[in-house]
Formats: sequence, C-alpha cells, structure tokens
Amino acid sequence: MSNEAGRKLDRYLKDNAAEARRENAAKPGKVKKYRSARLSRWRGRAVSWLYMAPSLIGVGLFFVLPFGVVIYYSVINNPVQQEYVGTANFIRTWNNNAFQLAARNTLMFSLIAVPLAVLLSLWLAVIMESRIPFKSTFRTFFLSPMMVPIASVILVWQVLFDHNGLVNVLLSRVGADKIDWLKSDYAPLVIVLLFLWKSLGYNMILFMAGLSSVPKDQIEVARLESATENQIFWKIKVRYLSSTIMFVVIMSLINSFKVFREVYLLSGDYPYNSLYMMQHFMNNTFRTLDYQKLSSAAIIMAAVMMVIIGILLISEDRFGRDLEQ
Repeated sequence: MSNEAGRKLDRYLKDNAAEARRENAAKPGKVKKYRSARLSRWRGRAVSWLYMAPSLIGVGLFFVLPFGVVIYYSVINNPVQQEYVGTANFIRTWNNNAFQLAARNTLMFSLIAVPLAVLLSLWLAVIMESRIPFKSTFRTFFLSPMMVPIASVILVWQVLFDHNGLVNVLLSRVGADKIDWLKSDYAPLVIVLLFLWKSLGYNMILFMAGLSSVPKDQIEVARLESATENQIFWKIKVRYLSSTIMFVVIMSLINSFKVFREVYLLSGDYPYNSLYMMQHFMNNTFRTLDYQKLSSAAIIMAAVMMVIIGILLISEDRFGRDLEQ
C-alpha cells in the first residue's frame, strides 16, 4: 500500500514538473508575440500621424496660428505698445454705430434667407422625388446657378433691378411707381432672391440624397396602416432627414454671413444702409488698419456663430436620439 502511494506521488510530481517545463517553454513565445503586437500598433499609429502631418501643419499655420494672432490683437491697445487692455476693444467695437448697423442687417438677412433656403429646397426635393414630367429639366434648371460665374449673375441682377431695369419697366406697365431697388429699404429683398437662386439647387441635391436613404419598408408599413402622405412626411421622412436638415441649415447660415461678395459687386464699399453687412464693416475697418477693432469684431462674429451652431447641434441631437436607439 505504501509502495502504491509512493508511485502515485512520484507520478504526480513528474506531471507537475512536465507542466511547469511546458509553461516555461511557452512564455518566451507569448512575450515575443505580445511585443510584436504592441510594436505593430505603435507602427500603425506612427504611420497614421505621418499621413495626417501635412494637414495638421496646414491647419495650424493657416487657421490656428492666425486666429491666435487675432485673439492677441483684440486684447492689446496697438501693435506698437502692445499693452494689455482686456475687454476695452470689445466694448469699443460693440458700441460702434457701423458695427451695430452691420450686425443688425446681417442677422436680419440670415433670419429671413436661411429658413427660406431650407424650406424651399426641401419642398423642391420632395417634388423632384415624386413622379412629375420633365424632372431632369427642372433639376438642371435649379443646378444651373452653380455653374454660372458670380460676375455674370450680378450683371443680370443689375439689369433686372436697376432704376430703369426690367422690373421697373414691368411695374410701370401696370401703373406702379418705379423703385430704386438697390437704394431703398427693398434692397435686402434683392439680395435674398439672389441668395435663394444660388443656394436652392445645391440644398435640393442634399435633401434628395437624404430622402433616398429613408427606409422604404417603414413607408410601406405606414401606408398599409392607412397613414396619409403628410403623416409619412412629418413622422418618418423629416425624422430621418434631421442630420441632413442640420447640415443644410449650418451651411446656409455660413453662406448667409458671406454674402458680402454679391452685395459688394452690386453696390460697392458703402451701399445703402439696409445693405451694409458685417463683411462691409470688416473690409472698411481693415482699410483703416484698425487691427484692434477688426480683431474684436471677428471674435464677436465667431462667438455668435459658435453659439448658434451649438444650439442647432444640441437640438438635432435631442430630436434624432430616438432614431439611434
């Protein structure tokens, strides 16, 4: 009995020793494999940063660094003395009459033009999605402004809305008085029409792409449940278009702040008061080399844009959260 117990103990010890040898033999391979995987991950990260380096350098040199210089100029008294003045430049710019006029006109233009651009382009996309004759012709008509140079467009608008232009000729035919469109309170209407004419085609294509990605099975189920087309549009299509709508709103908002080119070509540096936009204030301030006022105005404008876009993104996130769930 004792011999049998001894043999079992020897066998047990031999098995443990063999298992220990196998584990020791496998450890160098595991360590080597772990080091190889870690090295490959670091190599992949290094290659990724190497590919991104040109873009990061360009963004840093042409966007981040100039914006840092703008912030620096906005808090000093002048580029020569370079004394810190805090918010004095912002207060001086905010109380400037030209800045207030430009900010008010730009804000009113955006409040009118951006909703119209979004709603009309969405309406056109819905129409183009339905079965209508000459669909390709209408699509080409709305996309043609994207191919026309802005100088040619301005020339056409001047012919239409000049004091002796085509619109006034038609008004005189019906007995109405002539209107000097670009030198009256109706001038923003001309710019809104020009903005819509150039923006609707691009926005329409974006909405058509968004509508094509709406799940067809949900629309079919809704129709089987006797849902009307209005209910399908508001309850299904608009919810799935929330990200597209947000993108179109942001792009239209940014473009509305950059409408200076059209206004400048129509009416020059100092247009009628209702056409004096924020870019006019920036351009005229730059000519006087008032870097402090220019920098503080740019930061105020950027802050307003960031707040508006932040509110829009938060709204879109709350509206489209149930779709992700």
